[in-house]
Amino acid sequence: MTAFFTMILGSFTIPMRIGTDPASMLWLLPLSVSIAVVYKATKVHRVQLRSFAREAAVLFGSILIFILVAAVILYGIAWVVTEQLPGLLDKSAF
Repeated sequence: MTAFFTMILGSFTIPMRIGTDPASMLWLLPLSVSIAVVYKATKVHRVQLRSFAREAAVLFGSILIFILVAAVILYGIAWVVTEQLPGLLDKSAF
């Protein structure tokens, strides 16, 4: 029994490896759903299934849109820095 608890506690000390390929980015979906549901559950006074599901879905969509916009902006910045900036620095201004 002690070995079982040691294994469970030990699993929290080693971070889970999540890659950066498109399939690994699918882990974003359940994380976003759980954030939306928990946030809405703490903000509403009375939980009614239809309105709660609608509000959580709207929040989930807005989280995903924000993350996609941030990813596109960061990708653009990384592209400018890694592809365009070295070429600009090689040219002489004089």
